[in-house]
Amino acid sequence: MAYNFMQRTIDTFHAQQGLGIPPWGDYLLLLTARGAKSGEAHTTPVVYRRRGDDLVIVASKGGYPGNPQWYGNLRANPEAEVEVADGHGGTQHLRVRARPVPSGPERDELYAFMTEVWPGFADYQAKADRTIPVVVLTPV
Repeated sequence: MAYNFMQRTIDTFHAQQGLGIPPWGDYLLLLTARGAKSGEAHTTPVVYRRRGDDLVIVASKGGYPGNPQWYGNLRANPEAEVEVADGHGGTQHLRVRARPVPSGPERDELYAFMTEVWPGFADYQAKADRTIPVVVLTPV
C-alpha cells in the first residue's frame, strides 16, 4: 500500500495522541467501519465534535459528488469503532453505533454545529449538488 495522505494522517494522529493534528487541531478521530460489501475494516480520519456523550461527524467528501465510502459502510454496518484523544496524553477506543441524519431540521442544526469547528463545511455544502449528511455516533 502506498504511503498516502490518509495513512500519513493516521500516523500523525497516533504520534500526537490525537491532539494538534494539522490542519484539524483537536477535532479529528479515526473511524473504523466495516465495508458494506467486503466486511473488511477500513480506518478513516474524520473531523468530529462532541455533543454530550455523542460524537458528530459530517459526510462531506470536501463537497465533491457522492458521499464518502465510509458513509455507505456505516449505513450498511452501523456498528463501528472510533479512536479519539482522551485529553490526558493518550487515546481511547470506543465502540459506537452510527445514526445517519441525511436531511431535515436536526441535520441542519448539527451541520451548523460542525461548521463552528470546521468552517470549510459551509463551503463544501455551497459547492455540493447534494445535501451533505451528518452522522451521530453514540457509544455503546
